[in-house]
Amino acid sequence: MGRVGGLAMLFAAILILCSFDPPACAAAGVHGVCYGVVGDNLPSRADVVQLYKSSNIHAMRIYYPDPEALAALRGSGIGLILDVGGVDDVRGLASSASAAAAWVHANVVAHYPDVLIRYIAVGNEVPAGDAGLILLPAMRNVRAAVASAGLAGAIKVSTAVRMDVVTDSFPPSRGVFSPSVQRHMVPVARFLADAGSPLLANVYPYFAYRDNPRDITLGYATFQPGTAVTDDGSGLTYTNIFAAMVDAIHAALEKAGAPGVRIVVSESGWPSAGGFAATVENARRYNQGLIDHAYRGTPKRPGALETYVFAMFNENQKPGDPTERNFGLFYPNKEPVYSISFPN
Repeated sequence: MGRVGGLAMLFAAILILCSFDPPACAAAGVHGVCYGVVGDNLPSRADVVQLYKSSNIHAMRIYYPDPEALAALRGSGIGLILDVGGVDDVRGLASSASAAAAWVHANVVAHYPDVLIRYIAVGNEVPAGDAGLILLPAMRNVRAAVASAGLAGAIKVSTAVRMDVVTDSFPPSRGVFSPSVQRHMVPVARFLADAGSPLLANVYPYFAYRDNPRDITLGYATFQPGTAVTDDGSGLTYTNIFAAMVDAIHAALEKAGAPGVRIVVSESGWPSAGGFAATVENARRYNQGLIDHAYRGTPKRPGALETYVFAMFNENQKPGDPTERNFGLFYPNKEPVYSISFPN
């Protein structure tokens, strides 16, 4: 993070469809959980995959091509967002088409379709200064390599952005890419439109509430009833800030000339300890609300919204505020931090 079961046969059929048609998978309302490994006390990769399956979690995001995780995912039926790694990795892919081809061969072709890779995230919240130089070239090179491997229809190339790429986000209809990122985000948005890829977005109402509890109520931030805010620009009514934040990104994509690009929420969560409003009950309310509301989409885009909860485990070696080490749904011993359920 930057800032920082239903009928089994039916679901199997959906997963097979997903491997060839990611938009169909989104329509099925996939929920996933991000799997971070910044800890010295976490379960084995094989145990983690079994925990995903036993917890009815059908999709995963990993932040680099972890060989042990990819091996454990073989034949699991778990859909995957595969990140390329950090900024230096993105830079290498931007600088050389042959490096991108080698990366795709080693980390995608070698595993697909035994591992159901659905998206490649070329960078996670790449800083604006770097992104303007390397993001689009890297995405183009990776997409070309995926296409050369005959997988362009099955695996979509994107990037994951922070919420702050959008400015003037209230009301949502005013959302626009901020001046500091417009030079690269507008071409990225149009690249995604041309490729039929979604924009991956990390959306955290927790930070919005933490930074402005005077104007944002806890209930509005955690999917509790009682608050309704009408956007005077669109006439749409919002009962939670998550939907408002996502629709601000939709508005920014429209203004960038890419209105058809869908959003996949590649991270969202709430910490259960370590800081302001970081309690077990607030985390439970937020994450269960996130899972439940994802099937409804947003006022601007009703319907299923593919969403990945951050994160699977509390990670004891994450840097930054104590909250950063307390976003997990599970403790490292695989016991749940709080009760939460994923629908079939």
